[in-house]
Amino acid sequence: MDSKSGLTLGLSSHMSTPSTPSVHTVLFKHESSSASSHSEENNLEQLQEDSETINFMGQGLSLKRSIESQQSCFPSKRVHVEKTMEAKRDWVQGWGNQPLAIADPEIFKFMEKEKRRQFKGIELIASENFVCKAVMEALGSPLTNKYSEGMPGAKYYTGNHYIDQIEFLCCKRALEAFDVDSQKWGVNVQPYSCTSANFAVYTALLHAGDRIMGLDSPSGGHLSHGYYTMGGKKVSAASIFFETLPYKVNPQTGYIDYEKLEDKALDFRPKILICGGSSYPREWDYARFRQIADKCGAVLMCDMAHISGLVAAKEAASPFDYCDIITSTTHKSLRGPRGGIIFYRRGPKPRKQGFALNHGDNSNYDFEEKINFAVYPSLQGGPHNNHIAALAIALKEVATPDYKAYMQQVKKNAQALASALLKRKCRLVTDGTDNHLLLWDLTALGLLDRNYEKVCEACHITLNKCAIYGSISTGGVRIGTPAMTSRGCIEEDFETIADFLLRAAQITSIVQREHGKSIKDFLKGLQHNKDLSELRNRVETFASQFAMPGFDI
Repeated sequence: MDSKSGLTLGLSSHMSTPSTPSVHTVLFKHESSSASSHSEENNLEQLQEDSETINFMGQGLSLKRSIESQQSCFPSKRVHVEKTMEAKRDWVQGWGNQPLAIADPEIFKFMEKEKRRQFKGIELIASENFVCKAVMEALGSPLTNKYSEGMPGAKYYTGNHYIDQIEFLCCKRALEAFDVDSQKWGVNVQPYSCTSANFAVYTALLHAGDRIMGLDSPSGGHLSHGYYTMGGKKVSAASIFFETLPYKVNPQTGYIDYEKLEDKALDFRPKILICGGSSYPREWDYARFRQIADKCGAVLMCDMAHISGLVAAKEAASPFDYCDIITSTTHKSLRGPRGGIIFYRRGPKPRKQGFALNHGDNSNYDFEEKINFAVYPSLQGGPHNNHIAALAIALKEVATPDYKAYMQQVKKNAQALASALLKRKCRLVTDGTDNHLLLWDLTALGLLDRNYEKVCEACHITLNKCAIYGSISTGGVRIGTPAMTSRGCIEEDFETIADFLLRAAQITSIVQREHGKSIKDFLKGLQHNKDLSELRNRVETFASQFAMPGFDI
């Protein structure tokens, strides 16, 4: 190959037209914005002499120049080349660095609307919360740029020195937040969610078709514990890949029926017995679960996603005293970023207790390697480093006296709201709550939960319809207090919120009676409803007086 053919290998003909300017033309216009029109014409003539281009970031860049420009004895041409290269660098550096409002005004508009919705509304979804400013800053940080497959200290890629330090610190703070001994417990902070964390545990310890038991979803359990419908449809991956059998609450009391649970477990012989749920308002008897797990030879796993903040603040019973593996979300009552976490026992097994008859014959727990391998590489790729840093920040807060006071207020607010609704003759599952949430049975008022949920949403109150044991339909709504507590609400504020909830129930009842219960007829009845507009104005006025954590509005 001669020098000329080597020089032009991979080059394309310069096809620029006045309607489709080349990048050189675009760059020229950029760099000459402050220059005279005479200089502009001279530069344009030079650029038009270029006849060959190479593709650079999807654009054609000219390489061929006149013979004069290739000779070092012409300093004016050298200046031109330098200016062109500088313009190239400016363009590369600038094309992706516009603020959101300019780069994507459509998304920016929706985000601004969402901020206003949060500020003007009453957030009562039990699984939601508002993070602090530091957590939000970490989530939008340069840490999101780094890819870091593997466990800290053993990453697949290089350049993870500081990422590892953040993850090590996050793990250390997780153990400290829950006041557990690092010699007896380990932790993995990489799961993307608690559902991912739960499936990682199943993947680590089970074979396809093995058996698990968790609380029935209509009784307050979670889909990831192996739920399937009354018709036998398998809803979650846990029920698809494993054999599942749920236990239930007592239909008269709403409390877990431990006698029937034990009978079922001894017949079914699950390899993993799960305690914890998404809508159970009472304490869990972990000691009883431990006894049952030992009798049937099961690993005892707790999903404390909803109550992990209460557990950390010692405002709820701790599963760490009895369970083998504990999973959780990192948001909800914990008030961190959205994600998951897994705690697992490590070190010697207790000699006097019949812990985990199926764990193996050796005297040490073997969860650590299996769970870490299940998280990566079995189920996930690189962890979200911005989330791990944000979690470390949240866990530092969890270990403070202020956080304990916050959790105490969350419970007080839940109990105040429960008391206010009970005084107004509302029916609550288990007649109250021990934690951050309560279940309101709407069937006694003749209301359809989906209709009530729609009325509340139209009034800027967000909660969610929820299964009630013994109901054919979902039957009720779940109400939680962490988010509004994060905004500064106290007991008397939840008295006001109870009035709003009752007024929404009255509106639902009237519209159902006058327009019908079907969703189509019901929504038509909400249009131009003056009572609805009046309640929405009251809700917005009330909510707008409270500060919004994490951002200004």
